Amino acid sequence: MKSFASLAAFLLLIYSSVTARAAEPSLTLARDKNFLVISGPQIPGEEIRINYLEAYCRAGSTDADWNQHTVIRHTSELLSLSDDARVMKLRDTLADGVIVDHTITAGPDEVDFRVTAHNPTAIASEAHWAQPCVRLSKFLGFDEKTAGGAEDYLPKSFLFLDGKLTRMPTPQWATKARYIPGQVWCPAHVPRTDVNPRPLNPLVPSNGLIGCFSGDDRMIYATAWEPYQELFQGVIRCLHSDFRLGGLAPGETKNIRGKIYLVPANVPALLNRYNNDFPEHSRPTAGK
Repeated sequence: MKSFASLAAFLLLIYSSVTARAAEPSLTLARDKNFLVISGPQIPGEEIRINYLEAYCRAGSTDADWNQHTVIRHTSELLSLSDDARVMKLRDTLADGVIVDHTITAGPDEVDFRVTAHNPTAIASEAHWAQPCVRLSKFLGFDEKTAGGAEDYLPKSFLFLDGKLTRMPTPQWATKARYIPGQVWCPAHVPRTDVNPRPLNPLVPSNGLIGCFSGDDRMIYATAWEPYQELFQGVIRCLHSDFRLGGLAPGETKNIRGKIYLVPANVPALLNRYNNDFPEHSRPTAGK
């Protein structure tokens, strides 16, 4: 009887948590030129703007000219936005003919991305990765128009190294590259010749999660993709988990998924959720 009561209490706790989350006001989505705008009163600064997508990129990019070699030009089309502004569908058309469809769904504390890339042509595509550039000045409590964005937000930003949350600047901070400043962390499954041409940190991230604490330390922004190409700290108070395509053979279709989390500053809870969403990335980690 005691074990039954414990089970009932546990199930009630789960139900209450799910019900409370469902009752929270949902985040909403909008399209402003090439920017995806996530809005909600629960977000510090009330919105996050993402250059979505900033670029589709070729391999061999670590020490290559960004415009002449790396970027594959593309156009983006808004296909639909639901009446409640929670579900958006986009279509990108790459210069080499690849079609990339995006279904983006907002919830109370996350945004879910489902991406399908298809190569309808008879020629292999060189599209190896793509980068959503997430602008975080407002979330961090900075004025977007002020200078100094390249370094001033580093102490609020983190990724996971050796299984632990590590704030930036991380150990072995790199300072030399074709373009500076910034910092790139390359996972073990990606060639180190194929990432953003910013300073490449020699350390390998423990997982695919990168994020930051809000200006008041009350909330966390974090993001992850599967498969992912790199983690990147940029020069305009942006943080990237850039997703991997790995090229597309003629007629080939690939599916990619991603998340943005906007959650209370509870690192173990964030990790549990991330590990459930991305079991492919699971390695022992610890909050700190």
